[in-house]
Amino acid sequence: MELITSENILLIGSILLIAGVLIGKSSYKFGLPLLLIFLLVGMAFGTDGLGIQFSDMHTAQFIGMIALCIILFSGGMGTKISAIRPVVVPGLILSTVGVLLTALITGTFIWWLSGMSWTNIHFAFLPSLLLAATMSSTDSASVFGILGSQKVALRHYLRPMLELESGSNDPMAYMLTIILIEALTLGSGLSAGGIFVELILQFGVGIAGGFLMGRLTVWLIGIYTRIGKGGAAQEDVSQATSMISILMLGCVFFTFSITTALAGNGYLAVYIFGILLGNAKLPCNKGITKLLDGMTWLAQIVVFLMLGLLVNPHEMIDVAAVSLLIGVFMILVGRPVSVFLSLAPLRKISARSKMFISWVGLRGAVPIIFATYPVVADIEGAGQIFNIVFFVTLLSLLIQGTTVIASARRLGLIDEDAQEDEDFGVELADELPTSLHTLTLTEHNLASGATLRDMHLPPGSLVMMIRRGNRYIVPNGTRRLQPGDRLLIIKEE
Repeated sequence: MELITSENILLIGSILLIAGVLIGKSSYKFGLPLLLIFLLVGMAFGTDGLGIQFSDMHTAQFIGMIALCIILFSGGMGTKISAIRPVVVPGLILSTVGVLLTALITGTFIWWLSGMSWTNIHFAFLPSLLLAATMSSTDSASVFGILGSQKVALRHYLRPMLELESGSNDPMAYMLTIILIEALTLGSGLSAGGIFVELILQFGVGIAGGFLMGRLTVWLIGIYTRIGKGGAAQEDVSQATSMISILMLGCVFFTFSITTALAGNGYLAVYIFGILLGNAKLPCNKGITKLLDGMTWLAQIVVFLMLGLLVNPHEMIDVAAVSLLIGVFMILVGRPVSVFLSLAPLRKISARSKMFISWVGLRGAVPIIFATYPVVADIEGAGQIFNIVFFVTLLSLLIQGTTVIASARRLGLIDEDAQEDEDFGVELADELPTSLHTLTLTEHNLASGATLRDMHLPPGSLVMMIRRGNRYIVPNGTRRLQPGDRLLIIKEE
């Protein structure tokens, strides 16, 4: 009886997804990052668990590439230019200089550690830098997932800064990884001039590719919406939402492929492409966003489950001690030193903010995906590199991922008065000239009276719903209001 069949692959895949989703629900109870749960579920079903055999690094790399394109595109779509404008400079410094410093500092530590007689790793300087480079970027899926799931507001524009950094620093880590692999496989060594030229080419072509494809895609969506206008039958809104989403995804993969073929950085191009589309006026925008959110979660879940299957936990035991040292060094020294050094010229950013930025140096799927590149390139010691990166990722998610909000609160960086807008599950059609806002009532709001009739709302505003604790109340003019009530208000644009 043949075990590897299409039906069995679908059966195992469906069981993994269902188990991951149900077990992942417990992450809220225990304060664990949701994506860590999927990683652990994959490990539980893998070689050392229930025995599912998966060791194809080429396939893993390909699936990871597709998932990362979707994740970065979705992150770009959610990045509003108005929000990141105040933090563009520090965000880009962290995603370039910060990544480079993290790789150099951590790589030097790994090289020093390799020289110790008691360690079981023996990397030369370049392989040490390669190991550090694969882990040098913060993981966009982890940062977006953790910050997006927390209903708290951070002071000093920290959230958009961290999201900008995590969304834009993967290209830098990818470039460092590829350059170091080329130096090791071709034996050409490294020259500052060569690295500088390649970085400029990768960044230049990547930025140009993302910008041009973003403009082209907006134009293509405009053509799509104009086709068939004035006909006897109009396209259903749900069908238009689906078709435009598919068109955008096709353009995402085309952007990545064509930019990479032109020696640019495809991941950077995809992220910039997402920013342009996320800030453009698109038809069916809310529906597209919800559809892409679902696809992004699916991509994240699939890649974390796959990476969990890929690792053999018993192999990590051999490098557990050095991995623990490397992970602790990155958390307590490598990341903080790179953050403080790279942001030193920006004196307006407080030491507390820099400490928090240092702590949110989350590792996740991206470093593990990048760690498959040395294996595919058959670099000496690539197996150890992969296992060390996996161990450090687990350590980062367990220690940093579970304490992000607690550390922000301890450093006094949570703005208790400012809460994120909540849509109450209500959506408005894109074509309506209205918008939804929320207001949390204080004693000051109720100074002139405790009913809606007594409140002086701006002209063109209407309260649609009141939330009091877990209760939802339909408003009327005589309803008594209380401090802490949240109002859902519709406003004319």
